[in-house]
Amino acid sequence: MPAQLPHPAATPTATALVVIPARGGSKGVPGKNTAPVGGIPLVARAVQAALAARRATRVVVSTDDPGIAAVARQAGADVIDRPAELAGDGATSESALLHAVDADAARHGDAEADVVVLVQCTSPFITAQDIDGVIAAVTVDGADSALTVAPFHGFVWREGDPEATTATPGGATAGPTGAHGVNHDAAFRPRRQDRPQDLLETGAAYAMRTAGLRRAGHRFFGRVALVRTDPARVLEIDEPNELARARALAPLLDSAAAPDVEVTPRPERDAIDAIVLDFDGTQTDDRVQVDSEGRETVSVHRGDGLGIAALRRAGIPVLILSTETNPVVAARAAKLRVPVLHGIDRKDLALKKWCEEQGIAPERVVYVGNDVNDLPCFDLVGWPIAVADAHDVVRARARAVTTVRGGYGAIREIAAWILGKELS
Repeated sequence: MPAQLPHPAATPTATALVVIPARGGSKGVPGKNTAPVGGIPLVARAVQAALAARRATRVVVSTDDPGIAAVARQAGADVIDRPAELAGDGATSESALLHAVDADAARHGDAEADVVVLVQCTSPFITAQDIDGVIAAVTVDGADSALTVAPFHGFVWREGDPEATTATPGGATAGPTGAHGVNHDAAFRPRRQDRPQDLLETGAAYAMRTAGLRRAGHRFFGRVALVRTDPARVLEIDEPNELARARALAPLLDSAAAPDVEVTPRPERDAIDAIVLDFDGTQTDDRVQVDSEGRETVSVHRGDGLGIAALRRAGIPVLILSTETNPVVAARAAKLRVPVLHGIDRKDLALKKWCEEQGIAPERVVYVGNDVNDLPCFDLVGWPIAVADAHDVVRARARAVTTVRGGYGAIREIAAWILGKELS
């Protein structure tokens, strides 16, 4: 085994870039990456799972196809335009990964991500837990690379070579060889419980240290970790019949992945009179870019702006409430045309006073937050909501939790809950 690199990424604070390769021009299933399964395009399903993964730092789709790019952006991902030389049949996934890492770092002015994660949108039933699992195997457990696998108990056979011959004891040759067992001796077939456990590579998710990927040129290097997943969810779509199977399984597996979707409480239009939004970590991804002059910039999601505008048109008051004293908060509020209170130490007192001034009962207010300084406001309102990547304590105290992370369209999702068909 080649010498392993040291483990700078073996820390929970390592950055992890999820890359979803989705080139156009599929031959086996034309338009495969935007084909709907369970009513959602395959690439959007992958984006949703990646955005819900709590260990992912950013999610990008690498594509050469404008249609795929549009679907990916609508689902909440950033898009990396893949050059033609990396979009042909002979291009490797690894080359697309490294191109995406470089492009993402250049776009955000960052150092490259510590860990790069390959998520295949041809695996329609991938979960956020699968993605978090492979990331944790590298960033927490110190592996060099990791992949999802599922228990496999089948006997594998391979057909013989019709051109091959075998020698006989007398020196003569016999005819073509027949089929033979690959993972077993055909003359001895032990019971399943007596056989070694085989693990099938699912093809859904891979994580690897970026520096190691550059050195090795492929995704399996150093110490490889296996992250077990549910074998019932293993399906790769490369043929039309596999797409048909996925569509048939989606009602069962999608509901199994989120069995409480129908009973999770969500605010309805006639139950609320106002929405109050934290800023950092709910309307942004909680990261700040600082230039050499100390100027700060943040990333926001266009879908959130659309959702806030729709709420305003519906006559629902919206307030931004932030502890930060930062021009970017005021600038964003001005662009959205909503009032803002920022530089607030006691957000709960400011919220209570605002409700009194507006004549709004706090129990009819939605408050959206992500961190522990939002908890006093949670205790005040009737609808405390946490974004998907909120602190664990905040999620536990929330009445509802979004499916996407802060800064990736969580506010739009809440607006869709409230406005229904007007926005969804």
